[in-house]
Amino acid sequence: MGKPVPRCFWVPPDKPYYVEYHDAEWGVPVHDDLRHFEMLILEGAQAGLSWDTVLRKRSGYRTAFAGFDPRKVARFTDGTLEKLLLDPGIVRNRLKVYGAVKNARAFLEVQKEFGSFDAYVWKFTGGAPLDGCRTGRADVPARTAESDAFSKDMAKRGFTFVGSTILYSYMQAIGMVNDHMRDCFRYREVKKLR
Repeated sequence: MGKPVPRCFWVPPDKPYYVEYHDAEWGVPVHDDLRHFEMLILEGAQAGLSWDTVLRKRSGYRTAFAGFDPRKVARFTDGTLEKLLLDPGIVRNRLKVYGAVKNARAFLEVQKEFGSFDAYVWKFTGGAPLDGCRTGRADVPARTAESDAFSKDMAKRGFTFVGSTILYSYMQAIGMVNDHMRDCFRYREVKKLR
C-alpha cells in the first residue's frame, strides 16, 4: 500500500462519505443558489450536533426539503412541517424544521434584492475566497470578523440559526474561506478556485 493521502485533521478515514465530502465539496467555492440554500439548511441543522449526523441524513433532507428548492420550502404549511417532525431521515427539532421555512422566505427576499443569493453572500469576503493558511487545529477559529458581520446582517434580514459560528462553518463549507490545512492535498487545489 502507498503512503496515505494527507487530509485535514477532522476527516475520519474510516468514513468514506465523510472523506468524499472533504475531497470533493468542502471548501470549493459555490456560486449556485440551490447549493447555498442546501448548505444553509444543513449548517443550521448541525447546531449542537456533529457534522457526521447531518452528513448521514443529507439524502433525507434532500427529500424532505423538496430538493432544497427555497421557493417550494417557503410554501410549506404547518401541516407539512408537523409531518416532517415525524421523519427519522432528518433532525427532528421543531425550531430547526420551522426555521428552514423562515430561512427560505428570507432567502427569496435576498434573491429579489441582490439578483441572487450568491451575489449577497460573496460581498462579505470582497467577492473572492479568503485564504486561512491553517497549519493546525488550534489555528482554526470558530468565528471571524467576516462571519460576525455576515451573521449580524442575516439576523437583521430575518434568518434564524445564523450565529457567527454557524456561518463561519457555512463559509468554510462553501469556499468563502479556504480552511484546508496547508499540508492537506486539497489546500493547493482549492486555492486555485474562485
